[in-house]
Amino acid sequence: MRERWFGATGRLVPEIAVEGELDVEGALVLGDVADEAALKEAHAQGRPVVVRAATAAAVKTALARPEVASVLVPANQRELLELDLTELTYG
Repeated sequence: MRERWFGATGRLVPEIAVEGELDVEGALVLGDVADEAALKEAHAQGRPVVVRAATAAAVKTALARPEVASVLVPANQRELLELDLTELTYG
């Protein structure tokens, strides 16, 4: 399992987790990464950013952003936990 820093908390978290199984208290939780200003502001403040995603493409897009600590996937789509991000990115 690959991990990322959870903002400036000093805590490592899985880069992809099932919604409800990761404590995201204090994080900015978004439905996508469209609000670039919010991402940058949270990152500058050391606040963790978590994004919800229900498709492989949405997971890839979210994790391409350095501000994103983790992506939350729906419980009924656990297969997204096993994504090969290298393959998705580089083919």
